Amino acid sequence: MSVSKPPPPPSTSHLAIPPPSASAPSSSASSPLATPHSAAPPPPSPVKISMQEHFAINVCPGPILPIPQISDFFPRFHDYPCTPPPPREKKILKEETFNGETGGGHLDGERRGETEGNGEEALDSDDDDTYLGTLEFTLLFDQENNCLHCTIHKAKGLKAMDSNGLADPYVKLHLLPGASKANKLRTKTLKNTLNPVWNETLIYHGITGADMTTKTLRLCVCDMDRLGRNEFIGEVRVALKKLKEGESKRYNMGLERIAQNKEANNQLVDQGAVVAEEERGRILVSLCYNTEKSCLLVGIIRCAHLAAMDSNGYSDPFVKIILQPDMGKKSKYKTSVKKKTLNPEFNEEFSYEVSLDQLAKKTLEISVWDYDLGMSNDFIGGVELGINASGQRLKHWFECLKNKGKKVEYWHTLTQQGAPSSDKPD
Repeated sequence: MSVSKPPPPPSTSHLAIPPPSASAPSSSASSPLATPHSAAPPPPSPVKISMQEHFAINVCPGPILPIPQISDFFPRFHDYPCTPPPPREKKILKEETFNGETGGGHLDGERRGETEGNGEEALDSDDDDTYLGTLEFTLLFDQENNCLHCTIHKAKGLKAMDSNGLADPYVKLHLLPGASKANKLRTKTLKNTLNPVWNETLIYHGITGADMTTKTLRLCVCDMDRLGRNEFIGEVRVALKKLKEGESKRYNMGLERIAQNKEANNQLVDQGAVVAEEERGRILVSLCYNTEKSCLLVGIIRCAHLAAMDSNGYSDPFVKIILQPDMGKKSKYKTSVKKKTLNPEFNEEFSYEVSLDQLAKKTLEISVWDYDLGMSNDFIGGVELGINASGQRLKHWFECLKNKGKKVEYWHTLTQQGAPSSDKPD
């Protein structure tokens, strides 16, 4: 706008700058030969603001930030070469998406103020500070049946893992130390939810009182991905020594990301000195001497936590039993083969016709094998019951001879002691 032109009338524009005082142009017009030092200062230039700033002045108390475009997150929409969006904008978008709000309000403004000083540090610690959710479950130890009942009730407020803002969660359980497929249990997968409700009970068989003092239960919540690898959300750990016998204890714990440390794992293995012996697995056997038929009934009920012998991480187990000294074909039996499992359930019973006097001098050999088609079967572990046994094995044998007509069940740990070199293919 030139100074020589007269100012526009006030009614034509609401944003017009007020004209300078009348004395300035009149004095300059009356004395054209006035010196430059005596002239009045020029009027201030109007402040130029963008339309975005104009609409944001009264609604944004903090600094005005550029609005990120959708093309900032999809480089293929840019004209190459393109530069990625600044880290600060990505951090703000993560917070807004997590809160589920578009405006952010005063809380978003406070977060922006806090992250301005931290910068890259806040961006790097995003995974650590993110709320992962909670898991609610119940544990019950049944010492009479050597079972640990784990009831997974529900999870709440899980972290979104899929592009739709949801997740496909499931829970898997391990016993530490010695986590493997042998002691892995898992729930069913629930689709598209951040607040899943399972109400599913998983049972660990063959858990003794000694295990409760040395073992730790790990519960991991994961997101199932059919097109890729399943993603880890968070986990909780419970020391089983805090659980009393017969007490049903309910937990509601927040999920954490626990870093895996080799030294910590080694310490756990050192604390559980019995792990090396238990790596072969356990077997539940029932013995009963029938006085009416003068026979010994041997029941192979189930195995638990067997060692994996195949390349797929599983085994195809079956059980062989022999009553020594050898009585010919009538002294050898074997169960059916259970495919691809480390916790098989057989529920098979076998009978030996032998008098009570002779039975006291005999030994029952029980061995667990991995079936291989066309090859020698692999020996997993075995146990011997008889007068020459010791500990719980001897106790089991004596109770069978003492309590005639009564079925006596015991869990026994499989060992490699007395393992045969190989087994002929069936």
